[in-house]
Amino acid sequence: MRLAVLDRGHHLPARMFFGLTSLVSRVPMSDVPKTLLYRPDFFGAVFLDLSAKAMRGPSFWTAGQREYMAMRTAERLQCPYCAVTHTELVQIAGDPSPLRPELVAALAFLDDLTPPSGLPHDAAVDALNVSLIWQVVNRLANAFGFELLPGQLESGTRSLHRFGYRFPGFLTGKGVGTPDSLRHAVLEAPAHTSAELRQAAAAGDAWGSYAATVRTASYRITSDDVARLKQDHTEDEIFEVTVAAAVGAALDHYDTGRKILGG
Repeated sequence: MRLAVLDRGHHLPARMFFGLTSLVSRVPMSDVPKTLLYRPDFFGAVFLDLSAKAMRGPSFWTAGQREYMAMRTAERLQCPYCAVTHTELVQIAGDPSPLRPELVAALAFLDDLTPPSGLPHDAAVDALNVSLIWQVVNRLANAFGFELLPGQLESGTRSLHRFGYRFPGFLTGKGVGTPDSLRHAVLEAPAHTSAELRQAAAAGDAWGSYAATVRTASYRITSDDVARLKQDHTEDEIFEVTVAAAVGAALDHYDTGRKILGG
């Protein structure tokens, strides 16, 4: 992990949860929960609620089909961490192969955002919700340097599936997850950085080429890039700007898809 705060900067309830979970599973807590449970008031609470709804809430799609969409998103955004994780989750949740025609149409829609053929409106919206989640996580995984340690793949994926992508409420607080609430929490609500800077990052126009690279080619972010940012910015500032850039790119994709579907 390229930001120390994502390893060691959590509030006491999260640290206790990580310690107990690691003690029971005998596996260190993985990078995704550590990132999403860091400062949940800024990002994680809303995002985790949105994730649970998209991945395990009522949907046109089965859990396995949604994991397959997530796997394909990871491959498209060149995120090895997420590609491996969702390949495993596809097997746990139910491999949808051979792909039904509706899933083929949904994958094409998510890839090129052209009007889908033979795909019910609600199914297309559900697919966009899945894509929104993983377009954010893939970019954060690449930018923050997520790594899988021994045992984390098996333990983490089974826990995600078993608990339906939900974490205890005492860790996250109350967060109602919708695309609009995500937009407000990350880009508009008070934080360490100004809303103006975060909105610029969401558009890819902050800190030289950094925000733009997170948006369009997060796999190119290196440890040296983040180390250079630390010379002029705090880790909380880097966290917020990176999240804003990732969320901005994901929301742009989502908003374009909704417009194509007619709202």
